[in-house]
Amino acid sequence: MKLPLSSALLSLLCLAALPAAAMTLKSTDIQEGQLMDKALSFNGFGCKGENHSPQLSWQDLPAGTKSVAITAYDPDAPSGSGWWHWLVVNLPANQSALASNASGKLKQGLELRTDFGSQGYGGPCPPAGHGMHRYQFTAWALPQDLEVKADTPPAMVGYMLNAMALGKATLTATFVTP
Repeated sequence: MKLPLSSALLSLLCLAALPAAAMTLKSTDIQEGQLMDKALSFNGFGCKGENHSPQLSWQDLPAGTKSVAITAYDPDAPSGSGWWHWLVVNLPANQSALASNASGKLKQGLELRTDFGSQGYGGPCPPAGHGMHRYQFTAWALPQDLEVKADTPPAMVGYMLNAMALGKATLTATFVTP
């Protein structure tokens, strides 16, 4: 009799030790490691895109999540510090998606100033001939809203996100300007 009870107890302990589902980020507009559509690229700086922000959806937020942030960052920009293309903070934890082309039309959350110098999504636009750039779209699970203003420098927001994150999920797409 002890053997079945011990097996059952061992099974329960093993299940309890399994980690919760990992946070995920998906999109109908961009795919991991794939080139982004020109419609998502910036309209300016020599690029002629439509500057449409991509659809994004996230799942499996860690326990304690009260707020979500979304960022888009180009680590390959020739600035010495990358390039922030989109920062959205203070989305409620019960929100699980942003629609295609949602930038500038959000009913909740706050879009911050990007490295382009304006609020809202600024699509990919690497310098012509600079080769392929990676664009890291990240959903951040946070224990509270960020105390920031629309013009808080992107690097400061990045610091705060990394310091406070309960979890994050990243989807990396690419873009090339010929």
